[in-house]
Amino acid sequence: MNKINSLFNNRGSRKLLSLYFCAGAPTLDGTAQVILTLQRRGISMIEVGIPFSDPMADGPVIQDAATTALKNGMTLRKLFEQLSAVKDQVSIPLILMGYLNPIMQYGIEAFCQSCVESGVSGMIIPDLPFKDYQEVIKPVADRYDLRVIMLITPETSEERIRFIDEHTDGFIYMVSSAAITGAQKSFDDAKQEYFRRINQMNLRNPRMIGFGISNAQTLKAAQDNAAGAIIGSKFVTLLHEAQGDADKALDQLFEALQR
Repeated sequence: MNKINSLFNNRGSRKLLSLYFCAGAPTLDGTAQVILTLQRRGISMIEVGIPFSDPMADGPVIQDAATTALKNGMTLRKLFEQLSAVKDQVSIPLILMGYLNPIMQYGIEAFCQSCVESGVSGMIIPDLPFKDYQEVIKPVADRYDLRVIMLITPETSEERIRFIDEHTDGFIYMVSSAAITGAQKSFDDAKQEYFRRINQMNLRNPRMIGFGISNAQTLKAAQDNAAGAIIGSKFVTLLHEAQGDADKALDQLFEALQR
């Protein structure tokens, strides 16, 4: 079974925590060690960012990380090499998060094959049109038993959400805000209402809430309204400040999530 499906099928009442970081930032060769550290510290799932020169859905923190990674020399091919080196040591799901351009340049078939060979369970492609997902990406991904995770936002219509739920597998990435990524201190009434509205739809797929989670209040809101939370910008900032020391960054993250 795909590791993503296995995670959600076997979590029981446990709330999941997934972390995002950008491969190659702050150091070129630190990717594998960050993954192993996060796994050892109990993180449920990891999103590894593929650095891209024009990350339009991302805020300044992740944009800066991508710029650093590219300057460090990170490439998709190098990332797959780094992941392959620790494949047998990683038991939790790894998801690659990146934009369509570098993936298309690598080649869809080659990308999916490299994912399997390096222990990746799925992908998130924020700028992937759903039509292209269905016609181009999904047939190849299905052949390799990879999950393509789709995003929904407060602006996504109920019809669209149900369509996504029907034609995807793994989980749905529930973006807390239609804005770019970045830490927030709290979720306002409109976001809370959005969470409740999606809850009432009784979707087939489990959901993870991301964008803006950085403290106890936003973490609780996400975990109360979904299978768990995804944290990106806050962890990327702490990892940068810790000069790539994932243990130190996690200590600070867990402390922040209690406040």
